[in-house]
Amino acid sequence: MIDIGKLLPSDRDVWEDLFRAYIDFYQRVEPDKMYDRAWQEFQADTRLHAFGARLDGRLVGITHFFTHANTSAPDTDVCYLQDLFTASEARGRGVARALIEAVTAWARERGCSRVYWNTHVSNATARSLYDKVAENRGFIRYQIELSL
Repeated sequence: MIDIGKLLPSDRDVWEDLFRAYIDFYQRVEPDKMYDRAWQEFQADTRLHAFGARLDGRLVGITHFFTHANTSAPDTDVCYLQDLFTASEARGRGVARALIEAVTAWARERGCSRVYWNTHVSNATARSLYDKVAENRGFIRYQIELSL
């Protein structure tokens, strides 16, 4: 059985291992302070939120998400599911689907009008699930990196 819930302080090390694996999957390198900042935000649970998925009590999946205003939904916020990752040994067991469903329920309870996310076009495994649980609206993402 998959249990979904907030990340506990005792989850810190396993969460970071999973998040680093997610970052590695997308061939990115992030500074250690990014992980520290994210963890602090998730523990505060005010601006950024996180859920963990557990199989047999072991953390095997994570998702990070937040809400924001939107001009095409002026009376409600929308929820952006920013990160989603499942440990390789737990894939194909419904972990990612359960995490998406949990974020969707969380957003619905808060009156959000939609949940959305991005993935890389090459991420065929994830896209096979996403095509079953959501609608691909065909948007292409552009990005400008800002140096701090």
